[in-house]
Amino acid sequence: METIHRSAAAGYAAQADTYVSGRPDYPPALDGWLRGDLRLGPGRTVLDLGAGTGKFTPRLTETGARVVAAEPVAAMRARLVQCNPGVEAHPGHAEAIPLADGAVDAVVCAQSFHWFATAAALAEIRRVLRPGGTLGLVWNVRDESVPWVADLTRIVDAYEDDTPRYRTGAWRAAFPAAGFGPLHERRLPHHHEGPAEDVVVGRALSVSFIAALPTDERAGMAAAVRALIAATPELAGRDSVRYPYETVAFHCTAADRPAAA
Repeated sequence: METIHRSAAAGYAAQADTYVSGRPDYPPALDGWLRGDLRLGPGRTVLDLGAGTGKFTPRLTETGARVVAAEPVAAMRARLVQCNPGVEAHPGHAEAIPLADGAVDAVVCAQSFHWFATAAALAEIRRVLRPGGTLGLVWNVRDESVPWVADLTRIVDAYEDDTPRYRTGAWRAAFPAAGFGPLHERRLPHHHEGPAEDVVVGRALSVSFIAALPTDERAGMAAAVRALIAATPELAGRDSVRYPYETVAFHCTAADRPAAA
């Protein structure tokens, strides 16, 4: 049975507020992916799986679909409920989704699939999807072609452990997946704009394995990030900075279930 990785359990429980302020939202153009590729709209039901604080949940609600969320970390789930009144939120994880067979038309994993990219999780996702339903995966990825972003990555990654991450690409080994068609990909330019303390320092502090560090190590990492900001002309002394991202979105379709013997 799936367990929550220690970085998620400790880091996200301790730093749910930082996650809310430090993480970017999603580009408006993603609405075409939700309504087109995932076919979300009135009369449809979508599961926000590994929903965290509900950062992506409003994008789902805006389609007019009925939204159900599942998130195993209690502190994150509490923020989700606070920020998204009316959304049905459950404790639960990807290998034990608290929904009936064929309960939803789509499952969306925003910034989360790398935590549970296993055959068992995909089988459980397939179970709760109706035939012809869709699985959507979406991440906001730092644009490391920008030199200061690459420098920031080197600071953060010095603390990396065995935490699952999108950037390793290990999650792709789960595909092709039984019961699903091929994986389709979209890429969209994006950015996060605001005070450097929020969008640069806060983003670094929201990384799960950073949030789980002892207080003194976390403070040392934050000091290194602030030094980078002070040494970077496009960041230093500015009221608002622009942190470049790329939003990557994938979807695949659930095949019809085989007839019962």
